[in-house]
Amino acid sequence: MSDWDVDDFSIEARLGDLESVVEAVGLGRFALLGMSGGSAVAPAYAIVHPDRVSRLVLYGTVCGRPPVRDADGEAEEETYRSMIRVGWAKEDPEFRRVFTTQFIPEATEEQLRWFDDLQRMSTSPANAVASLIARHRVDIAANLPAIRAPTLVLQATGDRSMAFANAVEVSAAIPGARLVALDSRNHILLAGEPAWATFVDEVRAFLEPDRVAAAGSDAEPLSRREREVLALCAEGRTNEDIAAALTLSPRTVELHLSNVYLKLGVNGPAARAAAVARYLRGL
Repeated sequence: MSDWDVDDFSIEARLGDLESVVEAVGLGRFALLGMSGGSAVAPAYAIVHPDRVSRLVLYGTVCGRPPVRDADGEAEEETYRSMIRVGWAKEDPEFRRVFTTQFIPEATEEQLRWFDDLQRMSTSPANAVASLIARHRVDIAANLPAIRAPTLVLQATGDRSMAFANAVEVSAAIPGARLVALDSRNHILLAGEPAWATFVDEVRAFLEPDRVAAAGSDAEPLSRREREVLALCAEGRTNEDIAAALTLSPRTVELHLSNVYLKLGVNGPAARAAAVARYLRGL
């Protein structure tokens, strides 16, 4: 569903996209996960907005600096770009399979075909090349020591698309960061492998303090937008009515309400009524 007509893939543009999403959703202070190609945007946001990021999780991360290649490395990189230009949009996945096997070498044939198709569906050849080139120009390594949010870095030891050394470098640069090595060759972890269970357990434990705080008496205050949505809920408005009144999409209204439920520690079928009751009592 991403735009195909894009002319700026720079880190600044991608950071602006994230800032727009945060504003639209109405988040105040939150945990942020950056994965793979998005792993540079998450720390960049944490550097610019230290007051907004409660915790930072990085997986399959870049090292934050442009790659240095010898002549053979440059030739290999240009070959990859040529394969994207020539074969990315073809119905036959022969060229895309090269990238698929880098990302999930332990996948079944069915999973490989799924990712073959996903690459073609998600963007155009021109965008894929431009995005790749822009990602390789990112240079935020010198700013990583400025990150103050508790940080968890996870990385598959056998990942062929993002070297484990990247995670070592990033975790060493961010003060107090913890590195978790995952025993896997897959860049995209598969549900049936032990590394996935380790990933889930580590991330869940790392984020637990945020969940406890959100459910307790010291829960994060509601944002202005969340209060606006909840006030209209108290009037008996539907999500569609609220969306129209605040010039939002119904999906965005749902996201605001989900954040409200989390912050107030309410859940289940009666969450909306409980949140409204809390609002009418002055929270």
